[in-house]
Amino acid sequence: MRPGKWCGLAMVVALTATACGGGGGERGTAADGPPGRDGFPVKVADCKGAETTFTAPPGKIVTSNATALEMLLRLGAGDRVIGTGFPPGKGTLPGDLGVRAAKVPVLGKGIIPKEKLLGSGADLYIDTFASMGAMGGAGDTPTEEEFAAAGIRHIYLASTACAAMAKGPQRDLSGVEGDLTRLGAVTGTAPRARALVAGMRAKVDTVHKALADVPEAQRPRYFFFDFDAGTKQPMALCGKQVGNAVLTQAGARNVFGDCDGDFKPVSWEDVVAKNPDWIQLGVRDRGDAAANAAAYDQAAQFLKTFPATKDLPAVRAGRFLRIGSERTTLPGTRTADTVEEIAHTLYPARFKAAR
Repeated sequence: MRPGKWCGLAMVVALTATACGGGGGERGTAADGPPGRDGFPVKVADCKGAETTFTAPPGKIVTSNATALEMLLRLGAGDRVIGTGFPPGKGTLPGDLGVRAAKVPVLGKGIIPKEKLLGSGADLYIDTFASMGAMGGAGDTPTEEEFAAAGIRHIYLASTACAAMAKGPQRDLSGVEGDLTRLGAVTGTAPRARALVAGMRAKVDTVHKALADVPEAQRPRYFFFDFDAGTKQPMALCGKQVGNAVLTQAGARNVFGDCDGDFKPVSWEDVVAKNPDWIQLGVRDRGDAAANAAAYDQAAQFLKTFPATKDLPAVRAGRFLRIGSERTTLPGTRTADTVEEIAHTLYPARFKAAR
């Protein structure tokens, strides 16, 4: 599917169209007239429509977690990041990205303490989760008045922070594309953002072409098993979550795509009733290949031995995908890679024939 489902939550409004039409324009609306040669000023609106104006790129940025940090590194603005919370584990990011990420000061292994954030000297804080009251929204976080008093502008990644407020499900990657486009506009790296988005679209378009004649009803039922959310009560990945867009674009039918919100506790009886054809072992990155492999093994073993799931056809046949949670449920260029990987696993013959 092409962009168009992510309306009402744009953080930057394009000069000619809102981000609802396809992940955003190249820059925000002019704050006090037409944009200058460098694309500024740029206006950014949060999930509720409150606007922040940028007349120049920020020089000192703090990110709430590894997701926002990775996006800035890929945009070429990583040298301006002076601190992060929830840092990426060793080996989480590939190659040079991981080397550069490791040099960013860690202000908090989890949520950045309020006083440390306010005293960081940053002029921009990029928040992945706070608007939805989870992760970055937990704990003693600064108020908008405190951010303003410290001279820190505060913006969000809309595809995650605003997900619960969306009018409908995320079924394409326009929300992720919009986050990249908006960060590109704010940091003055719009050309790089356009290139990243184009690369994502090329990968997804290839999948679309390979699966174009597969009817919706014949697409496999797919369960994202969030192993790290706990096994006592499974956590469903719902329609408004980024992961639903990833699964949909990959030619899968999210068995919980019709539940409202982004995540929702369900029962194992609910999972069994859905009878998924494939199960993704959604394990969060441990920062070590051996530890990741062990976690995937544990998730698979749980499903194989748990009374409620051990007799599911998908479990008995071992139809598991070992793909990390972050690549599926958090925004970034790697969501397109995940679309590819899932599609190639579910439809191997179609992609073998396409080579």
